[in-house]
Amino acid sequence: QVQLVESGGGLVQAGGSLRLSCVGSGRSLSSYAAGWFRQAPGKEREFVAATGWTRLSYADSVKGRFTISRDQAKNTMYLQMNSLKPEDTAVYYCACGAMPYSSPLDIANRYTYWGQGTQVTVSS
Repeated sequence: QVQLVESGGGLVQAGGSLRLSCVGSGRSLSSYAAGWFRQAPGKEREFVAATGWTRLSYADSVKGRFTISRDQAKNTMYLQMNSLKPEDTAVYYCACGAMPYSSPLDIANRYTYWGQGTQVTVSS
């Protein structure tokens, strides 16, 4: 079992930055592919970014603005979000799961463990 806890959300003006953290416990996150998803009110959960083995994957909407990273010593994953836009407003969830190397990283139902989410609100 893996427990994930997100933090770092908040209210920020458009153009600002936030860094989300996802701390894992129970097992090492290095054993899993891990990623970030988000869900805005009235919308389905959507992929944001993920990292697995040597691969990185980003949604087109965040490429060049968001960066995913891991700190294995802290068993923590991060999402650095720059140049935030009002349309980035959502609850952000981190997730991890065991999957084959060739698996696409942007499919939510391939992830087994999920955090509780952290709210990000970007004002215009």
